[in-house]
Amino acid sequence: MANFEELGVRKDFIKGLNELNIIEPTEIQTEVIPLLLETNTDLVGQAQTGTGKTAAYGLPLLHKIDSKKKVVQGLILCPTRELGQQVAKQLFKFTKYTDKIFTEAVYGGAKIEMQIANLKRPTHIIVATPGRLIDLINKNAVDISNVKTVVLDEADEMLSMGFKKELDEILKHAKKAENKWLFSATMPHGIKEIVNTHMAEDAHRIEVSADKVVNKKIEHQYLICDDLDKLQVLLQFIRTQKDNRGVIFCKTKAATQKLAKQLIAKNISADAIHGDLLQKERDKVMRAFKNESLQILIATDLAARGIDIEALSFVVHYQLPDQEEYYTHRSGRTARAGKEGISLAIVNAVELKQLRYFEKALKITFNQVRQV
Repeated sequence: MANFEELGVRKDFIKGLNELNIIEPTEIQTEVIPLLLETNTDLVGQAQTGTGKTAAYGLPLLHKIDSKKKVVQGLILCPTRELGQQVAKQLFKFTKYTDKIFTEAVYGGAKIEMQIANLKRPTHIIVATPGRLIDLINKNAVDISNVKTVVLDEADEMLSMGFKKELDEILKHAKKAENKWLFSATMPHGIKEIVNTHMAEDAHRIEVSADKVVNKKIEHQYLICDDLDKLQVLLQFIRTQKDNRGVIFCKTKAATQKLAKQLIAKNISADAIHGDLLQKERDKVMRAFKNESLQILIATDLAARGIDIEALSFVVHYQLPDQEEYYTHRSGRTARAGKEGISLAIVNAVELKQLRYFEKALKITFNQVRQV
């Protein structure tokens, strides 16, 4: 296994990585970093959340920035404000021991005047949601004509959220970019259209196979019970975790709301995030969870996009997802930064078949626990 120095990463960046306990490169980092460091190129990478994508594209991007030039040189597009904030924070941490590289995150749901004011300061990299970036371009508040590198992170999610038109427009504005790097968990037709329209024919293609995307430090457990007993089983599990914090996943908004009420009624500090929340309500819940006044966050798959909370001890699948990619996204919320974590699926007899399918597709083993 190569280390970051062997991949070509500068020592001042490695010092920052070591502080974050990022020591061994993941598969996608090993494949992508040397390629992006040594040349200007277009890249299509297929990889799930939790595989280390941010460092895979973030480190080469930071290497390409000339900190003495006070113009925007890098652009990262993300589907949600949470993911945008998370990426900007990671880049800031990577550059702790380097020359100052300034990153600004811009996204909808926040005051645009404040973001316009912030962009008047020296900015080397912008991390943006597509809609807000278009607004800023239309107001002449941002100039991306000097951008050398454009990254599309979680491109399939941006597409499913209806941002195809905005992505096309942004990529036209940044047509002089020497590097276009697209990362996506899946490759639907719309993504192929973007690749064919905006990227070089000889773009490199790297795919991280499904069996390598699941973090090895996660212990996958399952417990079988009837639907009527799921709440009781969950409560027992939460009690065994004492003060440890975690995320519980449900498939629907209604299920997250109902479960949050049930847990609060049992004096557990929990709250839910789902698509019906206003941005300020969502921010309030996330703030409470980040500052640890909430122990449990209950979420739908879509609402959980971009969540990156350090020191999550567990993830619970109260309702199993339909697709293995979602299982990977969910379980990847725990065991971050070299720590270990538990991914517990509470399943009925019918859901057990889905669990067996995940085992085969992701090449992982679920250990049955009789009681928690």
